[in-house]
Amino acid sequence: MRILAIETSCDETGIAILETTGALGAISPRAQIKVLADVLVSQASIHAEFGGVFPALARREHAKNMMPLIIRALSEADLLRPQQSVRILHTKEKETLEKIFYKEPELFEAFKTALLDISIPDIDAIAVTSGPGLEPALWVGINTAEALGTLWGVPVIPVNHMEGHIVASLLTHKSTTDGKKNFALASLHYPALTLLISGGHTELVLMARAGTYEVLGQTRDDAVGEAFDKVARMLGLAYPGGPEISKLAEQVPTGKKLIDPLPRPMLSSKNFDFSFSGLKTSVLYAIKKIPSITPEMKAIIAKDFEDSVTEVLVAKTLAAAKKYNVYEIILGGGVSANKKIRAAFINAVRRELPGVTLFLPDQKLSTDNGLMIGVAGLLRSSKVAKKIIAEGHLCLSQNSRPTLAELRKRK
Repeated sequence: MRILAIETSCDETGIAILETTGALGAISPRAQIKVLADVLVSQASIHAEFGGVFPALARREHAKNMMPLIIRALSEADLLRPQQSVRILHTKEKETLEKIFYKEPELFEAFKTALLDISIPDIDAIAVTSGPGLEPALWVGINTAEALGTLWGVPVIPVNHMEGHIVASLLTHKSTTDGKKNFALASLHYPALTLLISGGHTELVLMARAGTYEVLGQTRDDAVGEAFDKVARMLGLAYPGGPEISKLAEQVPTGKKLIDPLPRPMLSSKNFDFSFSGLKTSVLYAIKKIPSITPEMKAIIAKDFEDSVTEVLVAKTLAAAKKYNVYEIILGGGVSANKKIRAAFINAVRRELPGVTLFLPDQKLSTDNGLMIGVAGLLRSSKVAKKIIAEGHLCLSQNSRPTLAELRKRK
């Protein structure tokens, strides 16, 4: 079967087309997931002048990129077939599509121009990010997915963006002979623990069994990726801030440290919550104490900030892993691409939890992409929906399947 996936939760427009054996929701560890197409356009350079993502601008750029990327993906997947005459929409189809695109007439025109003169591709379903994320951006992907479902007569599956990051960490490369990327999905042993770290999220999630999620702790203020961006701005670094802080921190000579180290927020708290707002403020005070800050001092501050964040993330995750006796730890989200954080987790798990398996995403799959949404969609056949709503604050635990005890209570 084949699935087309759409990701527009923030500032990347991602389209992927995947092919696998079996039906929706039936991916076994032996099944191969072939990537027929995986295309992406990032808006990072556009939002750099704002020091962060501007939602209305993100929405506009998604709408502009959407149809060219879909056509490109269909072409890469060898599914783009022109038809002899332009398809004429019947009255009901036209009314449905006009209703879907009633707030986005320009996108509707681009949709008709791009898709009415091609044959219906051999696609079995469409997966789309429904949240969490920036709602104006999410709606572009959702409206496009629902319109494609109407035009092609295929089901549309809403996907939780954070579940996409989890499955991205479980993908392993397989050899191929046709030049296409091939993946297999790792089989987990439960309970498992996931740390999701990105620009908008920092949360520890317990997976007691397949498809169930319990949020054990989360940030009380800034997400870790947001903290990286804000500290980078204080230091005069470019957006996005995470990679810039890491590059600067790597320049610090061995033994060079801040005289007054930055705090390790909530390191000794009795819960699994996080807080990075105070750490960000401490960086600001550290900068203000220095009348004329040198490049070397900027690097030392960047390193101590990165060290603080890493120490807290590792300590909280290992504490939760020990408390719940997990078999696996999964890192997911854009910040999981950070070299310092990855190395610290590898060393800490090896040292303190030798029987636990650590899953890290391929660095290219750690940031937002359509591929991860497609794989999550393949696992979510029961979530096919007629009407999908953009939910900016969608909680991962809402994706959990009810337990037998919960079902009995409902009766």
